[in-house]
Amino acid sequence: MMTAASENALHTSGSNASGAKQNTSIRFTVGKVDAGMTILLTEDHHLIEFPSLLLPKGVSAGSVVNISVNRNLEEEQNRRDEFWALQDEILDQFGKNPPKTPVLRVKSLTQTTCILEWDPLVLNQASLRSLDVYKNGVKQGHSVASPFHTNQYKLSGLEINQEFGFYIEIKTSAGTLRSNDVRARTHTLENLSGTNICFGVFESDAALEDCKRLVGEIGGTWTEEVGIETTHLLCHVQGGYNYEAALQQSIPIVKPEWLKACVEHKKLQAALPYYLVQPNSSGISSQADTPAQ
Repeated sequence: MMTAASENALHTSGSNASGAKQNTSIRFTVGKVDAGMTILLTEDHHLIEFPSLLLPKGVSAGSVVNISVNRNLEEEQNRRDEFWALQDEILDQFGKNPPKTPVLRVKSLTQTTCILEWDPLVLNQASLRSLDVYKNGVKQGHSVASPFHTNQYKLSGLEINQEFGFYIEIKTSAGTLRSNDVRARTHTLENLSGTNICFGVFESDAALEDCKRLVGEIGGTWTEEVGIETTHLLCHVQGGYNYEAALQQSIPIVKPEWLKACVEHKKLQAALPYYLVQPNSSGISSQADTPAQ
């Protein structure tokens, strides 16, 4: 609070009954008045700058003003209480519910591939920064692109009948978490249980049903549509949804004779000799078969 010249040059009032406020009033002589700031001079010849807007009307050079400074202890306590209430709220929301450790497992195995699967991530209030897959302690390629839209990862090019160790690691705003370790051994050539067949266009329904029966004989599985677990696509001619999906995912597209050879020899056969479309010497596929209309 500012007033015109007062009788006292300096006075300090004690606390009020509640102890909420402590008042100090100091007298100043106005030195120079500008539109923005005014120079005030204390009795002990100290200069301070003060906003002109806050001075009483009519003040000019030579005027004497008193400035009172009040400490509001009650408001200080209110703000202190608000601050600690906010800290408790933050602790309840973020400190007591950290992200959960991811749970990893092996979904399927073949002679050269392994599909890993993990439970949906539970991050609570934390945000996910990256998810990485490790094989034998070595990070595999780039981080998983969309960990909230997929919970599977396929590793290819593995050695036949070899054991590997896997785990995933997630980095979040609340820290880094590592999943459980899982170990898996790729199949031998004689173990065809990991074979997952999908079918394209067949010349007859009887031929298709016969192939489905043979898949059961080798202990494999078959699906209606191409997916991440599909190991081979069987068909007589090119074309169709599954055929295009297999091309996009680089899944071997073989003739039914490949399956019959696996049954006959009781072990996995090389797919290349049975490709529906054989690559020529230049690496361009030969279009010997007629596409389905």
